Amino acid sequence: MDTIVYPGTFDPITNGHTDLVERAAHLFEKVIVAVAVNPDKQGAFSIETRVTLARDVLAHIDNVEVCSFDNLLVDFLRQRQAAVILRGLRAVSDFEYEFQLAGMNRHLAPEIETLFLTPAEQYSYISSSLVREIASLGGDVTPFVHKKVVAALRSRMN
Repeated sequence: MDTIVYPGTFDPITNGHTDLVERAAHLFEKVIVAVAVNPDKQGAFSIETRVTLARDVLAHIDNVEVCSFDNLLVDFLRQRQAAVILRGLRAVSDFEYEFQLAGMNRHLAPEIETLFLTPAEQYSYISSSLVREIASLGGDVTPFVHKKVVAALRSRMN
């Protein structure tokens, strides 16, 4: 297969995200990590910082590109000539929302498929929002994110 797009806010990018990208990179010629601009969410980092951190964390994977997008996901895939969306499922609670999203994307763009991967078991409980919360309360997030993300969170929270 050619190109898969892994969209998300990645605020911040976690070891679970990295695990999914590494595994997708073995299945596809190219993986585009598409960092979403979301004006409705007040996250820890700006879009520029999230893109930079994702590039730093994923630099060891040759066939990965990191960029941002601020339009409809299916339009972004068409622009990038990609035909597959990668979505991660951590738990059963993720399934309903992801299933609904996949159905809507299929309606908008029947030529685009959605592929679901589950993270390795040791990452299944990690989420960006939990990492942000732990960091904001002074907790240790080193088991959950790359060392550059740890440094960025510490800088942001101080």
